[in-house]
Amino acid sequence: MVKGWFQMMKHKNDLKKVFISGKIPKVAYNILSQEFEVSMHDDLRLLSKEEILDGVKGMDALLCLLSDSIDAEIITSNPNLRVIANYGAGFNNIDIETAGLRGIPVTNTPDVSTAATADLTIGLMLAIARRIVEGDKETRAGYFKGWAPLYHLGVDVTGKTLGVIGMGNIGQAVTRRAKAFDMKVIYSSRTRLSAEKEKELGVTYRSFEEVLQHADFVSLNLSYSPATHHMIGAKEFDMMKPTVYLINAARGPLVDEKALLEALKQKKIAGAALDVYENEPQVTEGLEKLDQVILTPHLGNATVETRDAMAEIAARNILAVLNGEEPLTCVNQAYLKAQVNMAAK
Repeated sequence: MVKGWFQMMKHKNDLKKVFISGKIPKVAYNILSQEFEVSMHDDLRLLSKEEILDGVKGMDALLCLLSDSIDAEIITSNPNLRVIANYGAGFNNIDIETAGLRGIPVTNTPDVSTAATADLTIGLMLAIARRIVEGDKETRAGYFKGWAPLYHLGVDVTGKTLGVIGMGNIGQAVTRRAKAFDMKVIYSSRTRLSAEKEKELGVTYRSFEEVLQHADFVSLNLSYSPATHHMIGAKEFDMMKPTVYLINAARGPLVDEKALLEALKQKKIAGAALDVYENEPQVTEGLEKLDQVILTPHLGNATVETRDAMAEIAARNILAVLNGEEPLTCVNQAYLKAQVNMAAK
């Protein structure tokens, strides 16, 4: 009996180890625990940096949350770390250069978030245009006294011009949904679509400035990088129509929130619907007081189906790397190649 127990423990200690830094759908734990020893922070409370440093000690893999800041100190604290799997489509929370130069692939969970994020984007557009959140508040507060011709008027979405900034997978999904409302879609993107794709989607390419000048709704659907920091600020708000609505379900730092607050106060734009924030989870003080603003708590891909799919992809990325295979969705290949090249010299 004792001998059998010792052999079982020895086998367990030989297993590769995975640390999951937050509470995520069980599918990830179920997949990983079949082959590895898995430790998971099974709580909705976000871990501090010190707790992540402690948790990653001696681990072969880290499955972290988009809300975790995985900096160089954390990455270099464990020489045995072989892979970092981010639970999220974004990855600006991780120092991918440091990881890559240490030969550590960083992965994300793209594509599966596309439909859910596009759905929410359209939902935010409809809600801000038709003042749905305001109407809910008024009704709950007992202010609704009956239908009246000029009571609580919003604006049409049907037939209006949607300006899409960033025509990747999510931008295209938003476009397809917008077409159901007979919207005219103009777009600006780092990479222009082919003529065939533009025809298929029924979109027209315009410069960034032209999109801002002509759109009735501006939807941000691009990833964040230092180059796109505050791409929407005071200068850009001055270009927009005073009747425009800004929708951001992409990344918070794309928008200068202080400039947005001033633009709203001065009625340079009609309203904004935000699902992400510049200094998340903090929201720039003052935005919450404005009726022409909708604020949601980063719900972009918050559906049961999507979050399960994300957990599975994150787990399978770790599974692949720890079994000596290529990860499914590596985001720092350029730095990994640079590390290989340096090692070869």
